[in-house]
Amino acid sequence: MAQISPSYLQIGATLGMLIMALLAIFIRLKASHRPVTIRKILIPPLGMSTGFLMFVVPETHIPLWWAVIAFLVGWFIFSYPLIRSTRFEKVNEEIFATRSRSFAFILLGLLAVRLILHEVIQQYVTIPQTGGLFFLLAFGMIVRWRVYMYKHYKEVVASAA
Repeated sequence: MAQISPSYLQIGATLGMLIMALLAIFIRLKASHRPVTIRKILIPPLGMSTGFLMFVVPETHIPLWWAVIAFLVGWFIFSYPLIRSTRFEKVNEEIFATRSRSFAFILLGLLAVRLILHEVIQQYVTIPQTGGLFFLLAFGMIVRWRVYMYKHYKEVVASAA
């Protein structure tokens, strides 16, 4: 079986993260033109949870305390800018996410911080373990953001009733 050079994997992962960030920005900006529903709020973290299957592979195994720290960093630090930039408004009996001018910059800033962290962490753990850590960080970030969105959505619905 052929081995792929770690430097090529790093370049591929970096390009992949950049493409995903740009897609997230594009999708988020497009989504502000469509009404928000509870389903649209809850499906992304549920879909992302399938990523936990990566931990079936022994190469991705990490100590439990590393996993908890990565999740909590996503939960408390990386989710905060997303929460601060998310608002809903009711228009003609439908609820829309208001466009935040800073959202694209927030996503790009989070990407830059993740790339820097990735470079540092990758020096100490393997590439699959790094992927697992950053998955947990992203999962913590998305779950807290979506929980906030769900609560805020319910508040907007209740205040309009």
